[in-house]
Amino acid sequence: MSDWIAIGSIHDVPRRGARCVMTPQGKIAVFRTMEDQVFAIDDHCPHKGGPLSQGIVHGASVTCPLHNWVISLETGKALGADEGSVRTIPLKLDGDSILAHLQITAVAAE
Repeated sequence: MSDWIAIGSIHDVPRRGARCVMTPQGKIAVFRTMEDQVFAIDDHCPHKGGPLSQGIVHGASVTCPLHNWVISLETGKALGADEGSVRTIPLKLDGDSILAHLQITAVAAE
């Protein structure tokens, strides 16, 4: 089952910056562009696992702070000559609230 879950406000994420959110599937990085677009991807570079949330946001991409790999925030794919990808998480805005489309695991009551 999956659902749209509120994960914060757009104002919690600085323009051209990121914030991390813990989910049942692991830590994701939520990015905000200068144009107020929001994207979410797994917070690890496909190259050596660098923290993408600490990278430089430019346009709809982020540059990993460890080895300068550029990752598309739209597709999660490495750009240029590099190969690899990270999982993207669908987001949408509801007013100022950021909603993420996350997998929810149901637990049976005992």
